[in-house]
Amino acid sequence: MSDDLGRVLVVIPTYNERENIDMITSRLRAAVPEAHILIADDNSPDGTGRRADELAATDDHIQVLHRLGKEGLGAAYLAGFAWGLERGYGVIVELDADGSHQPEQLPLLLDALRDADMVKGSRWVPGGKIVNWPKSRELISKSGSLWTRMMLGIPLKDATGGFNAFRADTLRGIELDRIASAGYCFQIDLAWRSLKAGYRVVEVPITFVEREYGQSKMSQKIVAEALLRTTWWGMKHRSGQLRDLAAHARPGKNKARIGKNHHELP
Repeated sequence: MSDDLGRVLVVIPTYNERENIDMITSRLRAAVPEAHILIADDNSPDGTGRRADELAATDDHIQVLHRLGKEGLGAAYLAGFAWGLERGYGVIVELDADGSHQPEQLPLLLDALRDADMVKGSRWVPGGKIVNWPKSRELISKSGSLWTRMMLGIPLKDATGGFNAFRADTLRGIELDRIASAGYCFQIDLAWRSLKAGYRVVEVPITFVEREYGQSKMSQKIVAEALLRTTWWGMKHRSGQLRDLAAHARPGKNKARIGKNHHELP
């Protein structure tokens, strides 16, 4: 990684990921040796936090953020973002602990970030693919991204994807302190805020592999939260567009505009 983007911090939230933590950190250290890793552990009862401390004791590129308990993916990432921004990292990356995001593809995201403000690893752009997912989950993911595009009017093919890289200034500019999303809706929230703030968000194709060890954190509650929040944001967004159209269509404004353009006499 060249110095133009600054130091890279990869935030890895964990809850009961002891079976995966050695694998994901070793692969990441091999793929991008200069990157630093922050393991944000939500007081995992399986000992993930203790194992993370052991890894950090032998590798100065690994740090551990111990949190009080399970508060959701969004809260863990927000804590990790704050930790990284306070310490002056130029790039902050989101990466799952379970191996579904391939650390070997992180250089692709970092290269794309040279001409962008946020980069999303995408399963649904040409070149992206899924490995070992049931058709039902693939349908849920594709439908969620389609619904998001329809409601929010954004061009992203994989709005819910969680393998993302940000410039530090992007995170500073999107009001992180106002984010309340907890589950996978958090990823939509980040992209939506970045686009609304005028930042350039691009997608690069990735291969997403279903975890081999441990249990997925996906649940009906998480899906419902994403659906409800996206619908609410979309309704507010579309109503704002309608208000703007109505304001531009007022007879007084139209008459004034016609008179000026065509030099009509009063």
